[in-house]
Amino acid sequence: MTMNDKTARIFRRWLNPSAALSRFKPPSGVATGIAPVERQRARYGFRVGGISLLVGQDTVSEVLERAPVYPLPNTPPWMLGLVNLRGNLAPVFDVKRFLDLEDSALQEKRRLLVFDQGDKAVGILIDGLPQTADTSHALSRLPPLPAALRTHVTKAYVQDGVAWLEFDHQGFFRALGGRMASVD
Repeated sequence: MTMNDKTARIFRRWLNPSAALSRFKPPSGVATGIAPVERQRARYGFRVGGISLLVGQDTVSEVLERAPVYPLPNTPPWMLGLVNLRGNLAPVFDVKRFLDLEDSALQEKRRLLVFDQGDKAVGILIDGLPQTADTSHALSRLPPLPAALRTHVTKAYVQDGVAWLEFDHQGFFRALGGRMASVD
């Protein structure tokens, strides 16, 4: 028997794909016809001066511990300067200072959180590391917020007495850019 004869016999025993799929029988105890439950994705949030904000679900972000920020002359105190991220310059803001929030975090615990990538990247100082947040318990109304933040928060969730706010970072930073342009 040649190799070709042996190979031909093996191929004759194989089923075509549609016949093979129609023969599948699920193991006993497995319900059929039920769509799989979509796994809830983890959400991450960060704190700035006592306010807990969520990173958008499809937002690329990263935390930097010690990135040099290069100050820019003639900018408001909440505009800290620029950081070089792999060859792209990204503005860095101190949102706590901009919103006039309490400064309870130790300076050495503050981190730089960068939203987005490339020419859309923007950084803010946050209090500590981001953490996972449970968004299964929505609040019926938003808690009191600083005026400059109100239009950029759409929902709130509660977890262990902490209100996590759905934060539109892109709209917020566009508004900050508008304020930068109006500063003389």
